[in-house]
Amino acid sequence: MAGQFDVITEIDRPVEEVFAFLADGENDPKFSPRVLEIAKTTDGPAGVGTVYRSTVKDAGIKTRREFRITEFDPPRSIRWTETSKNLVTGEGGYDLEPVDDRRTRVRLFNTLTGHGPGKLIVGAALKAARKEADDFGRRIKAAVESAR
Repeated sequence: MAGQFDVITEIDRPVEEVFAFLADGENDPKFSPRVLEIAKTTDGPAGVGTVYRSTVKDAGIKTRREFRITEFDPPRSIRWTETSKNLVTGEGGYDLEPVDDRRTRVRLFNTLTGHGPGKLIVGAALKAARKEADDFGRRIKAAVESAR
């Protein structure tokens, strides 16, 4: 079983600045409290093939995650897929669109897929993610706007 959630937010920063912030996966803890730690494990700047490893806490349980960037089109889109073997894995991305020269509309989306026994809990994970989506969008906005 799989399902998707998404959120759209407008950020008071130019699209290039927003893209640069989101492209650096090490910024994720600034807007996602579930990310306890994250590090880029590949050399060079972020782009297709870049891998990030993280420790996250969901529903009181810590898991290790590994994501690979699969599409990188500055300043318009980023896509990633989870390569770790967890009960529930994610695949998603960001779509960015300039509203004007100082504001950017960002759509974050993520598809969650259950594996093995994870098929029994993916529905609950998806429900929680959808419930949290608007707050998640607000945290992304606040993090990008406060970054310098």
